[in-house]
Amino acid sequence: MFLNTVLVVLTDLTARFLGNTMFRQHFHLLLSAVVMFGPALNLWVSQHSVFAKRTHFLYRIFLRSGWGWTCVFAGSFIFLLSFSIRRSLSLSIRHLSRLAFAGGLWLGFCKLLDLLENTTGSCYKLLHDGPQVINGQPLLVLQEGESKSECLKAGMLWRGYEVSEDVFLLCLCCLLLAEEMSVFGPYLNLGGVSDAPMRILFLFCVLLLSLWIFLLLCLLAYFPQFPTQLIGGALGYLSWRGLYQGWYRLGPSWYCPGRPGLGLLNIKTSNSQSDNGQPSLNHCN
Repeated sequence: MFLNTVLVVLTDLTARFLGNTMFRQHFHLLLSAVVMFGPALNLWVSQHSVFAKRTHFLYRIFLRSGWGWTCVFAGSFIFLLSFSIRRSLSLSIRHLSRLAFAGGLWLGFCKLLDLLENTTGSCYKLLHDGPQVINGQPLLVLQEGESKSECLKAGMLWRGYEVSEDVFLLCLCCLLLAEEMSVFGPYLNLGGVSDAPMRILFLFCVLLLSLWIFLLLCLLAYFPQFPTQLIGGALGYLSWRGLYQGWYRLGPSWYCPGRPGLGLLNIKTSNSQSDNGQPSLNHCN
């Protein structure tokens, strides 16, 4: 009983915060400020910290599979919430398709970024004769005619124009999670059924959002790379802007899944069946 009360209070407070209009309108600005000024934290963090090593388990387990973790938790929450309201498999799949479109856009950008790096890059190997380091920089010898895959297989270095795919992915996942979870607050305010599994799944999504923000700060603080990280963050922002603030606002159709909550939370006006002009749950009859 006590644990259930704690769960209800915690999820209510978190859902109310994430569903707040101020948060939804300004979260992207907060994330942009983190990407822009986060590298300044490098002046204060210790390079002997466990987070200063790329082999840390958070980077290996979560960062390398960031999109997979986001799809598992966000997708489960979207499906459970939509299906519990309407009991419509087709509607649930339509809402889930937002993740598929976002994933396709992310993969497309990653392919373009790889192509850019391959096109603008060259292969180098370390100089073994004579001094190998001058002023803290390794001496490299250019290797002509090597592709990126051949260069890396031979144990050499590939240098090209890079854009931080990690920062791009983390920014996109943070904005996506914030958008998808913002529906839960209005849903609870309307008296929607919210059993323990749904609330626990919602909290897992909140924890995942917190983890992505934490890993983003770690990357910016311990591995600052300007301007590649800034461009990666900008791509994440533009992807969210184009999808959630652009395309999804066109309304549900065969080519557009619509915004989160659309078709689940209806706004009833005084000209319809409402007496108080308040939002209501669109339950299946």
